[in-house]
Amino acid sequence: MLARPMLLVLSFLLLGGCSATSSVSIPTNARNGALEPIPAAFFKPDGPGPFPAVVIMHDCSGLGPRSSGAPERWARELTGQGYVVLIPDSFTTRGHAGGVCTNPAPSRSEVSPYRRVGDAYAALAYLRTLPCVDKFRVGLMGGSHGGSTTLAAMVAADSDSTFLAREKRAGFAAAVALYPACNARYGGWRSRRDAVSRGAITDYIGAYQSVAPLLILIGENDDWTPAEPCRKLTEAARQAGYPVTIKIYPGAFHSFDSDKPIRYIGERVNVNSPTGRGATTGGDPKAWADSIREVIAFFEQHLRQKQD
Repeated sequence: MLARPMLLVLSFLLLGGCSATSSVSIPTNARNGALEPIPAAFFKPDGPGPFPAVVIMHDCSGLGPRSSGAPERWARELTGQGYVVLIPDSFTTRGHAGGVCTNPAPSRSEVSPYRRVGDAYAALAYLRTLPCVDKFRVGLMGGSHGGSTTLAAMVAADSDSTFLAREKRAGFAAAVALYPACNARYGGWRSRRDAVSRGAITDYIGAYQSVAPLLILIGENDDWTPAEPCRKLTEAARQAGYPVTIKIYPGAFHSFDSDKPIRYIGERVNVNSPTGRGATTGGDPKAWADSIREVIAFFEQHLRQKQD
C-alpha cells in the first residue's frame, strides 16, 4: 500500500542521493492517505558502498531547536562504524517543531508512535532506492518516543489486510529500542488495567511478536518509561519464541545516552506519573559507553555477518 506511491513519486522529489551528509525529503502518507513529504537527515560513511543502514526515529523533543541531540550522537557512532544513517523528522512539518515532551494538546496524537510507523517504513523504502545502501541490511532504532515507534514498527501485523503488513514481512532486518514505553499495546501484547483503582496496570497478557531480532536497552531508574514492563514484555516474547532481548542499566535514568546532566522537569507529559506530569532524564556515561558496544555488536551480528 505504501511502497508503490512512494516509488512513483521519488523521481519528482529533490533528494540528497548518496552524498556524505545532507538533508533529503522522503514521501510518506498523511492521515487522509495523500502523499506527504517529510524532511530527513542523511549520513554516509566514506566510499561507494553498498553499506548496511540504520533508520533512527527521534524522541519526543524532535529534531528542532529543542532536540535532545541523541539521534545525532547515534548517527555519528554508527556512521563511524560503516553504516548509512537516515533520521526522519516526524514533527517539524506537522506543526510540532518544538517537540511534544511537554505538550499535552490533542494534536500530539497526529505524531504518535503508531502514526510514525509509516515514517519508519517510508525511510526504509527511500534507503532501498540508493545504490550506496544494501537494501537487505537495514536496521531500525529509536529512543523514548522513537523507541515506542520502533516497538510499534517491529511487531507483527494482525492480518494480511493490516496497514504495512507486507512491508513488515520484508522489512527491517533488526531493531534496537532505547527506553521505550512497554506498557502500551503492541499487537497481541497489552496491559490489563484495574478499573477500580483508576486504571492502574495490574498485569500483562499476550506476547510481543517481533518480525525480526529486537534489543531493548533501558535504565533501572527510568520514571518516564519504566523498565519493569519492558522486562515482562521481553520475557513473554521469548517464552513465545520471538527474538527479543533486553539489558537494564543499574542506576540509569531515562535518556541515559544523553550528554546532559540528570534533571527532573515537572512539565513533561508522563502517563506513568500519578499526576500525569514530571519525568527525570540525564546521561549516564557508563550506560552510554556500554550501549554503544551493545548496539554495534547487535547490528554487527544481524546486519553484517549475514553478508559473509
